[in-house]
Amino acid sequence: MQRLLSQILLAAMVWTGCTAAVTAQNMFRTVATVNERAVTAYEVDQRAQLLTLFNTPGDVRERALESLIDERIQLAAAEDAGITVTEEEIRDGQSEFAGRADLSREQFVAQIQQQGIAPESFRDFVRAGIAWRKTVEDRFGGSVNISETEIDRAAAAPEEQPGLRVLLSEIVLPARNAQERAQAQQVAQRIAGSVTSLQGFAAAARENSASPSRERGGRIDWLPLTNLPPNLRPVILDLSPGQVSAPIDLPNAVAVFQLRALEETGTAQQTPETIDYASFLIPGGRSQQALSEAARIDALADTCDDLYGLAEGLPPQQLERQTAAPGQIPQDVALQLARLDQYETSTALTRNDGQTLVFLMLCERSYADPASEVDRGAIRRQLVNQRISRRADNYLAELKSNAYIAIN
Repeated sequence: MQRLLSQILLAAMVWTGCTAAVTAQNMFRTVATVNERAVTAYEVDQRAQLLTLFNTPGDVRERALESLIDERIQLAAAEDAGITVTEEEIRDGQSEFAGRADLSREQFVAQIQQQGIAPESFRDFVRAGIAWRKTVEDRFGGSVNISETEIDRAAAAPEEQPGLRVLLSEIVLPARNAQERAQAQQVAQRIAGSVTSLQGFAAAARENSASPSRERGGRIDWLPLTNLPPNLRPVILDLSPGQVSAPIDLPNAVAVFQLRALEETGTAQQTPETIDYASFLIPGGRSQQALSEAARIDALADTCDDLYGLAEGLPPQQLERQTAAPGQIPQDVALQLARLDQYETSTALTRNDGQTLVFLMLCERSYADPASEVDRGAIRRQLVNQRISRRADNYLAELKSNAYIAIN
């Protein structure tokens, strides 16, 4: 009997081992071949989970296989062009993705691991995207010319121009007097000249910035490009993701910005003609007493009109309400208003050498007729991006038509 039990146990162990081996083989079996490059079932499963995490519409497994086939072709094209992707570029790309969720790269990787997604799968996804972007820029970046006639035609049909939104990080350095401004300029120049990664900028923001966003590594949420002050828009549009702007002088401050991402919204955006906003000045700067008073006002005021009752009996200059064109608003105020919706508030600014807290509320944005304002520089950049994107799509289609693709 003992011998029989031993034989049964041995057979069970052999069967279990065979089952595990078969499962592993099924997991890593080839589901597609692209020019002798295999795509495995495991990769499709991982990518499908990643696309689900990104809220990708449609059949995620079908999209996953399609994207992996495209990436095999794109990576081959990058290799043929001598394009390489550095580890720093991959880390920065991962940080950019994580930053959209207001997470660090490490936090994002930890979260996707909890969903069963291997860090290597995320890395491969980012690497392929960077390699293709560099390949497209190398192949088409210097060959796109936009004529004035094309800009005129596009300007005549503004509804066809997609809106843009930007993902920025900021470092704001105090410059309340000449000595502080000189010091701030030196620090800003050093940051602009030496920081080359998202993580580096975040670390510099936590160390140097006076803005409340320093606790988030300087990260600002998505903003419509048209919300930004007019003179800042071309500065941001001229940046590539990861690049840092030159120092920008603000009232009482010097700032530098890093572009983390830029994307089309799919709908046209109007530029505000005027902005109506209120500034409630609270003595005490950023003291706990002043911040508590700001919180009290915020709780009681649902609209800008409510502020008049709260300011009753106070000196008239303590509550200021203005309506001005975006270019006429002090730039530090304009930057705070850019991130606010109607009746939202900010307490990021101070006045009077830091002794007065500014409780800022956006009352209303008024918009001009879209056809009356034309930013030819922005239209040119949009047309260039659109043309490069079309050429990239055509190039990929050509590569796919010449590739050997077998779906198992």
